[in-house]
Amino acid sequence: MGMIMWELTTGCRPFSNVKHDHGLVYQILDGKRPKITDETPEDFANLIKKCWNSDPKKRPSAKKICECLNSWSNMDKDINQFNQAEEIRLELTKSKSIGPEFNGTTHSEAIYTSRSLGSFISKFLTPLKQGNYNIAFIKWSKINRIITKVTLANIKY
Repeated sequence: MGMIMWELTTGCRPFSNVKHDHGLVYQILDGKRPKITDETPEDFANLIKKCWNSDPKKRPSAKKICECLNSWSNMDKDINQFNQAEEIRLELTKSKSIGPEFNGTTHSEAIYTSRSLGSFISKFLTPLKQGNYNIAFIKWSKINRIITKVTLANIKY
């Protein structure tokens, strides 16, 4: 949910300016998240960050997210913040100045369609050299646990 909320505030797809490969997966597992724009209302930004928590048990449920959104819709102050943020977002998007990472250029290897994970996962079974450090071997059992957690997290509503 956090990525969808982020897309709504920026009008952009996450990580569209970088190659979608195993290196990006490592970075995301290590906590990499897209930058939340300054124009995003503070309450909404905090909810996005909660959705991005690396511990799935600490993320809000879909029900909790709906409760937050409903409570905000009953508060004039928050509605004004959201309306103001939307006006700014539309203007920045139109002028292509929402930020350098949102320049509208999609990396040729940024993939937003379903694909088989078999060959992608096999890349985790070999060491990856990045910069000045080696990323250690990841055992299949750890990959399997990650996939299971992601699958279960997507099923819970």
